Amino acid sequence: MKVVLLAGGAGTRISEYSEYMPKPMIEIGGMPILWHIMKEYSHYGFNDFIICAGYKQHMIKEWFADYFLHTSDVTFDFTDGQKMIIREQRTEPWRVTIVDTGEKTMTGGRIKRVRKYIGDETFMLTYGDGVCDVDIKALVDFHREHGKTATITSVRRSQEKGILTLDGNTVRSFREKKYQDDPVINAGYMVLEPAIFDLIEGDKTSLEHEPLEQLAARGELMSFIHEGSWQCMDTKHDHDLLESLWEEDRAFWRY
Repeated sequence: MKVVLLAGGAGTRISEYSEYMPKPMIEIGGMPILWHIMKEYSHYGFNDFIICAGYKQHMIKEWFADYFLHTSDVTFDFTDGQKMIIREQRTEPWRVTIVDTGEKTMTGGRIKRVRKYIGDETFMLTYGDGVCDVDIKALVDFHREHGKTATITSVRRSQEKGILTLDGNTVRSFREKKYQDDPVINAGYMVLEPAIFDLIEGDKTSLEHEPLEQLAARGELMSFIHEGSWQCMDTKHDHDLLESLWEEDRAFWRY
């Protein structure tokens, strides 16, 4: 099953870093948060990634182009022409497709632009700025069991976006809403059927509005309730928190 990562936004709320690089390339413990998210999926055996790039997308491509070289022992032999010999490889068994989905494209539009790489199959999706310790295998099993179009992982967190109204595990509404105490919110880590593409008109479609709202109204959107840890990286304060957790060996997403 392929994993689609949304990594194209400009990240204006964390402009201290995103002015110079894409938000998913901001480092935690010396590695981009995008790498940390991919390691989570890889831990559960999911190694085929499609990255929806956009803002400063060349930096993501260049990082992965150099990743193999930087994580291997290499001999450069200049005695007879020039040869490069890989002595020991320490890279993950990943297949990574990076697609320029445009700087201004909305989340739904980005997904639609990579449809040809996904094919007509179930796929996973998450944002390139949030880590958690969700059991991804259990998430996929839950999705397969209920047979609906979409599953989103939900957590309890006070914020103003992606708030869900639940009836058991069925999402009855998905909307933006003003602050409320202890709401259930969308944490990303979704599983989607290819029928989602029929609800996305084009580049200006936000996944979190028309498509997910329509699925909720139809009873086709389910919630995988995660009682563990989750943290997004919206601001510098969030980044500093994640960095301190990593440095203190308390990173709940570390495998």
